Amino acid sequence: MDKVLRSHADLIVKEAIAAVQPDAAVQRALKQMTFPGRVLLVAAGKAAWQMAKAASDALGSRIEKGVVVTKYDHVMGPIANFDCFEAGHPVPDENSFKGTQAALDLVSNLSDRDTVLFLLSGGGSALFEKPLVEPAELQDITGQLLACGADITEINTIRKRLSQVKGGRFAQLCWPAKVEAVILSDILGDPLDMIASGPACPDSTTAEDAQRIAKKYDLKMSDAARNLLSVETPKALDNVRSQINGSVRELCAAAARTCERLGYTPILLTDQLCCQAKEAGSFMASILKTHENDGLSLAFIAGGETVVKLTGKGLGGRNQELALSAASGIAGMPGAAVFSVGSDGTDGPTDAAGGYADGETRGELLDKGVVIDDVLQNNDAYHALQKVGGLIMTGPTGTNVNDVAVALLRR
Repeated sequence: MDKVLRSHADLIVKEAIAAVQPDAAVQRALKQMTFPGRVLLVAAGKAAWQMAKAASDALGSRIEKGVVVTKYDHVMGPIANFDCFEAGHPVPDENSFKGTQAALDLVSNLSDRDTVLFLLSGGGSALFEKPLVEPAELQDITGQLLACGADITEINTIRKRLSQVKGGRFAQLCWPAKVEAVILSDILGDPLDMIASGPACPDSTTAEDAQRIAKKYDLKMSDAARNLLSVETPKALDNVRSQINGSVRELCAAAARTCERLGYTPILLTDQLCCQAKEAGSFMASILKTHENDGLSLAFIAGGETVVKLTGKGLGGRNQELALSAASGIAGMPGAAVFSVGSDGTDGPTDAAGGYADGETRGELLDKGVVIDDVLQNNDAYHALQKVGGLIMTGPTGTNVNDVAVALLRR
């Protein structure tokens, strides 16, 4: 492993994630709000605890009560007058349903002078859920969508129609109270109705869209679930104001600033990366090969969210798979590295935030009898990268604005 490149990668990850912490985003949003009556807080998503803590610090006892639903191991301590729930992601579980029901109980019987401060971040689709189908079937359909390579927009189009809170339905349940939504975006292009499946946003998708997606991926579901796909979601809401105060664009910009400070010329390739992780890794490697002999220290940055199509039963995540795929393309190339991380600190069902590979990675794996193509076929990037120190571990970060991948060329 190239120790200098690895130290640069770790610093870029650390400083990029620090720049997109939600505290400042919540505080900026609160300055634009007035609260004539009671204030109730609901926070959902991977960054929910951090966002709720920032709101509590700013408003104190002005918030009458709050409910927080976030991912396991993401509650960092108690918050006064708030009930905090940890729940399943990316597949909802019983604690998802329990936490969501607590939120619905909190916002029932409100007046038109009351305000629901709704703090939303990525991961909310699984964490904030009250299903219209049997929970076991919802979990199965979610698993099918995650395994078949559907993108997040397609997944959330289906999820909305199987839920009592998605696709604007949560805001309907809050009426006549006003909903002030503060949102960290983890979706390409920041579409309000897709972030956490848009619980407080009019839905731009149609029943026809949902039915087409179900057919495209040959989803197995009951007649009851299939009938729900034909039920339209709210197309207008008059009690909601939404603000997006954090996104992958900021994550990429922060990564670029650190790259420049380390002596690289940063080049933003895209902040809307959307393809299979293996393809993204190969693409990043090919860019480094194109510029191998330029004599310049360069950093190519891509933000977004790739997908993994499951063909095996190994352990890994999209960022680990991206990095491992790149390892084949840059094998033997001095001064070259590719790394990719999820800003929330978790990548797939693992404890790693992402993965790192450089020009030495493939050779180190071969010395251990590991063939990259075989590993990728089995979706087992975690164990392969673990063998060569290629996992990036941050722990839960308190934010979630999608992923960033960086290809470094040091000269």
